[in-house]
Amino acid sequence: MRIPRIAWAAYGFALAVIVIDQITKAMILGSADVADSRLIPDGYLFASVIPGVLDFTMVRNTGVSFGLLGGGSARWALTVFSIIVAIALAVWAVRAERRTLISAIGLVMGGAIGNVIDRIQYGYVVDFIDFSDTGLFPWVFNVADSAITVGVVLLILDSLRPEASAQVGAAHEKS
Repeated sequence: MRIPRIAWAAYGFALAVIVIDQITKAMILGSADVADSRLIPDGYLFASVIPGVLDFTMVRNTGVSFGLLGGGSARWALTVFSIIVAIALAVWAVRAERRTLISAIGLVMGGAIGNVIDRIQYGYVVDFIDFSDTGLFPWVFNVADSAITVGVVLLILDSLRPEASAQVGAAHEKS
């Protein structure tokens, strides 16, 4: 099977997200003066980057993006689900032709895999970007969560484009 060049762009976006996500998590975890990251207490303040606005705070996320559906009992189910989503997105990228769609696929795929790596390695996702002091955004998140969110927004925007809607309609008429 020949993979079109545009699909490689999605895979490149995914790889970039994974690398940036894992590097930032390693830097944050490495900034604590402990031999094992499991010794870092939940809620540990690594740094107050912009006091009252942005902190880097340790949160063990056992749920999905932004800590939703947490609890830890779904670790492996969420891991398998995320891997299936990433595979489906990789296949979709082979058929995608629009740049916005390719970007969205790559971002979501990379974010999903970045968080899967954490679930396998730690049993939870490392979240640390914390805007909760503003009172506007109570969740603590990471680069992978951000990529997933931006990717989903791009998927929605792409689906609203007139040519995207026409292609969906044409696909339904053929079936």
